[in-house]
Amino acid sequence: MEFKKLKTNKGNFINSLFLIKPKIFRDNRGFFYESWNQVNFDKKIGTTIFCQDNHSKSEKGVLRGIHYQLSPYAQGKLIRCTKGNIFDIAIDLRKKSATYKEWIGVELNDVNKFLLWIPEGFGHGFLTLSKDAEVQYKVTRKWHKDFEKSLLWSDPDIGITWPLSQIDKKMPLTSLKDSKAITIKEAEALDFVF
Repeated sequence: MEFKKLKTNKGNFINSLFLIKPKIFRDNRGFFYESWNQVNFDKKIGTTIFCQDNHSKSEKGVLRGIHYQLSPYAQGKLIRCTKGNIFDIAIDLRKKSATYKEWIGVELNDVNKFLLWIPEGFGHGFLTLSKDAEVQYKVTRKWHKDFEKSLLWSDPDIGITWPLSQIDKKMPLTSLKDSKAITIKEAEALDFVF
């Protein structure tokens, strides 16, 4: 496995966030790859304990996020797309970070088989680009309703460049909760950042 640092929308590297590229063995029978290895992960990231695996399916044009949980229930997430293609984003919400409010975006799909490690202190979301997509991810803490927060996917103060031209709609399909999400300015005023 190769662990690669990613640049933000402003060209800076984010510490502790990694795109993980597995070594894929392909032949006429299909493929094999190691999608998870605790020893390799711990060597690069540090000892991490996952408590839950989640699996979602979304149709083309569905946007999920931008979600995060506040401390003491902040989650690290290890994300992969096992069917289809998504544009996955992470936003640094750590006030003391040099990359605070900067974001990264990367395509995860069933061809490249990349994984994205998002540590605690980040918001996460994705847009489904293919007919449908299945996303599987490990989390370091269980979901806790009272600590879950959502940022508005289209907040101009964050300025995510979503690849909306790749979906069949002018606007993505979001949940009611995500359509009523708060802006980064509101999150700061409420102290809903890290």
